[in-house]
Amino acid sequence: MEDRPIIVGSGPAGLSCAGELAKNGYEVTVYETLHKLGGVLTYGIPEFRLPKKIVEREIDSLKEMGVNFITDAPIGNAITIDDLKKEYDAIFLGTGAGIPKFMGIPGEDGNNVFAANEILTRTNLMMAYDNDSKTPIKKASVAYVIGGGNVAMDTVRTLRRLGMEAHIMYRRSLEELPARKREVEHAMEEGIIFDVLKNPQRIIIDDDNNVTGMEVSLMELGEVSDDGRRTVKDSGKVETIKCDMVVMALGTSPNHEALKDSNIKLDDKGLIVVDNLKTSIDNIYAGGDIVTGSATVISAMEQGKLAAKEIMDNII
Repeated sequence: MEDRPIIVGSGPAGLSCAGELAKNGYEVTVYETLHKLGGVLTYGIPEFRLPKKIVEREIDSLKEMGVNFITDAPIGNAITIDDLKKEYDAIFLGTGAGIPKFMGIPGEDGNNVFAANEILTRTNLMMAYDNDSKTPIKKASVAYVIGGGNVAMDTVRTLRRLGMEAHIMYRRSLEELPARKREVEHAMEEGIIFDVLKNPQRIIIDDDNNVTGMEVSLMELGEVSDDGRRTVKDSGKVETIKCDMVVMALGTSPNHEALKDSNIKLDDKGLIVVDNLKTSIDNIYAGGDIVTGSATVISAMEQGKLAAKEIMDNII
């Protein structure tokens, strides 16, 4: 069939690619695993930072341009990339990096230990803030979010707005936080407590497997490393703190479900290897977090737009 590209994933990279192709007159189809469109724009960014009406308006504009969206359609099992290759002229993979990372410390299997992804998805997509929601969040008295990036800030502010005493725990100093300065300032304004130079060693659980606290190492800053950040080392001192929720916001890894049996080349981090956003398989392109690892929405959108240009120049 002529002039039919397909997008896998309706996050910022996929939407940007679809919009650029549709603007140039191509018939575009977007497959989305979830029941709602928007990817991380919908499930990962809190309402107070990105109102969902804005996302819905952008998607509606793409629909008006003729983009066809198919939801509840995970690629990789019932439908494979090989199946898509038979029907479509070009494929763009914008599947993101949604597998959460954990520390591997004792007690991580306790009740009320979450990944940041789950907290954000439950509140943004599944309306866990509503007591009548089918996927509620158990309210904690004292919640700790482990990590210092923008996702950690989104998560801890979400917990605070749900009525919890919310802390950030980060192993370096306040000045070393990787989150944007404005995000940190907003968190402080909302009453978030910052516990810095601390690193969890064990999550304490009771006989019912419920979280009751953490053992944390007190850290010390060292010299400035080659990347411009201070090194950090364990002081040998340990502190025990009380809490009843722990959330890991330590970054994410790519989800390879869509890539099953495709033989698309990956690097040692599991990211798709690209050359001008072309994968190792003819007529298959990729962009966004599945290529770069966790990055910004703007970066993903830019890659989606560039991939559309490559598709138009080389395939269709």
